[in-house]
Amino acid sequence: MFEKFSFRRRLFVYIFLVFLVFTLIIIVFQFSREKKYRVHQLDNTLKNITQTIQNFISYNNLSGKNNYILIDSLSRILPQPDIRITVVNSHGSVLYDNFVDDITLMENHFYRPEIQESLYKEFGTSIRESATTGEKYYYYSRYFGEYFIRAAVVYNIEVQNYLRAEYVFLMFIIAIFLLIWIVLDFITRKLAESITRLKDFVITVRRDEDFDTNQSFPEDELGVIGNEIIQIYDNLIKTKDSLALEKGKLFNHLYVLNEGVAFFSKEKIKILTNNHFIQYLNIISNKLSVSAEDFFTIPEFDPITDFITKSTKEKTLDLFENLPSKEISINKSGKYFKIQCIIFNDHSFEIIITNITKLEKNRLIKQQMTSNISHELKTPITSIKGYLETIINDPDMDTEQQRRFIERADVQANRLTDLINDIVILNKIEETGDFFAFSDVNVNEIIDDVLDDYQNMLSEKNMKIELQLDDDILIYANRSLVLSVFRNLMENSINYAGNDCKIKIQIYREDESFYYFSLSDNGIGIPDDHLSRIFERFYRIGSDRSRKLGGTGLGLAIVKNAILLHKGEISVKNRAEGGIEFLFSLPKKQ
Repeated sequence: MFEKFSFRRRLFVYIFLVFLVFTLIIIVFQFSREKKYRVHQLDNTLKNITQTIQNFISYNNLSGKNNYILIDSLSRILPQPDIRITVVNSHGSVLYDNFVDDITLMENHFYRPEIQESLYKEFGTSIRESATTGEKYYYYSRYFGEYFIRAAVVYNIEVQNYLRAEYVFLMFIIAIFLLIWIVLDFITRKLAESITRLKDFVITVRRDEDFDTNQSFPEDELGVIGNEIIQIYDNLIKTKDSLALEKGKLFNHLYVLNEGVAFFSKEKIKILTNNHFIQYLNIISNKLSVSAEDFFTIPEFDPITDFITKSTKEKTLDLFENLPSKEISINKSGKYFKIQCIIFNDHSFEIIITNITKLEKNRLIKQQMTSNISHELKTPITSIKGYLETIINDPDMDTEQQRRFIERADVQANRLTDLINDIVILNKIEETGDFFAFSDVNVNEIIDDVLDDYQNMLSEKNMKIELQLDDDILIYANRSLVLSVFRNLMENSINYAGNDCKIKIQIYREDESFYYFSLSDNGIGIPDDHLSRIFERFYRIGSDRSRKLGGTGLGLAIVKNAILLHKGEISVKNRAEGGIEFLFSLPKKQ
């Protein structure tokens, strides 16, 4: 029940209850004391009367003469009216009673309570109804060796009021009680003011609401504590805001880096990581789904793991010592990675994974660009020219043969057109990529369009499609480029996987910013020594076979550059079960 009360109310109730209990004890004690005093006064009066009767009996030798009736003369002159005097012998027989005419009719009084009590005490008392007269009396009895002398007064309203304690003291206590009530209310209100403000402060902070840190507390000990807490909180908020700003800068820096960066505690628990780190772990481990902590279970990283284990067992590093570090290189799936690890003073550490193949690939692309374009353009042009010259030089050629040469020349012209279009697309992506219009694109619709375009080729090769995608996957991208990505990847699998194969498209992971796609087949795959170069322009695993199948050699280069334009990443690997798998990411709808 008290949990619903405010602190001030509970404080008031607790103090009030203590005072109430104390007051009740005082009242009970005072009433008991007052009543005992009044009973003592009555007992003293009756004691004097019994002593007077005893002196009268002894002086007149009434017990020897057995003439107790003379006591009547004494009872008439007693100052207290209506006093009942009874003399009882040691066996309980009544010898005299001034209220009873015939004492022979009275019962034996030996076992009366007051008689029994006076046997072992100075006197005995009791309040009860008389069996003889039927009235209620207050009895007082004393034992004088040979007989008992009992004095009694009728227990009427007058006697009851006399024995009852006076109520003046009670009224005084009640008045003091009410005064204390008012004082307690004032004191608890002042005491609870600081507590109430602190409570309001805590609730406001917990609800993340604005709180006036300039308000002041009462000038007492609790007020000083309250002011200090507010000041500490204000300093914490300023520090928190400053840390949040610095943390935001760090986060933004990590996510714009091309390196994979992760911070770990001494216990190898992830503190912070970026997307590149997870992406590179996927590539190096050949697993679709890994976490940052899986770094320490991947065999390729064993030298770094051993270095971390050894370094974290040493004593805490001095602040001014050079921080321990280690660097290794890994070649995986045609890519080269540099792994760096730095151990900090508190034995936490940072791991950086850098893809160092990009510069090399760019250099090779620049070197081969001119020669490749010249070579690729020369082939269809030479074919077209040869077919046309044959027709011109042989005017007597039959119509069927002439038509066949023209059709072949048309095929080469179309191939030349596709090649030029692909080169234009690549140049636009590299040189004017910022001018591509981006909007919300439904990936499911893109894939449906691609499957419709290649339905006949899939049927001819008896190939199956498996989709593991949710409905309405929305990305923020250029629709034509995304369509080109899926068309080229699909065409690559159709052309090179082989007959009776299965192509699988799925989303294997997602985060706040990207969907991570996998497009794989269970075909013949690609030799490992070619994996690092398949995204190069004009690169073919087998040039004769590729040209026969109609490829320009630029499809996968377009795919890669389109993915990079969307701030995503793409990689390729051979599946352990057979076939090839492309892993790439595209940004989510904003």
